[in-house]
Amino acid sequence: MAQTRLFEDFEVGETWTSRKETITEEDIIAFAKVNDPQPIHTDPATAAKGRFGTVIASGWQIAALSLRLFIEDGGYGDTPMVGLGVDELRWRQVVKPGDVLEVKREVIETRRSKSRPDRGVIRTRVEVSNQNGEVVLSLISSGQVPTRTSG
Repeated sequence: MAQTRLFEDFEVGETWTSRKETITEEDIIAFAKVNDPQPIHTDPATAAKGRFGTVIASGWQIAALSLRLFIEDGGYGDTPMVGLGVDELRWRQVVKPGDVLEVKREVIETRRSKSRPDRGVIRTRVEVSNQNGEVVLSLISSGQVPTRTSG
């Protein structure tokens, strides 16, 4: 069973790095057909004629991947975390079939809620990098977690 991590357990500066995941053409097309059905993501023949020469992943797919890898690898343990928002979302490089991605998160702020002292806010800087070390996506996320004490 995963460890419960409460607000007091998070420290500014702590980091977490995911396992690596290879993005396939099939992954790209399947996600895009449901969530971002542009030909550059869904149609290899059309995409081959475009500026990238192949289908590319939707940026939303990579954002979702960053969260999935964090959760699957136990980033918050079994703590119920509620997302509060995303700031500074940037798609910095395209992701092509065969790219191998890795996610790094760093806690950049922790603060107890003034209106609900039984909860705290954890802000993390997220970067997704490819096999060449290039950052393909960056964002700052805010999430709410329970506290051990109420003040």
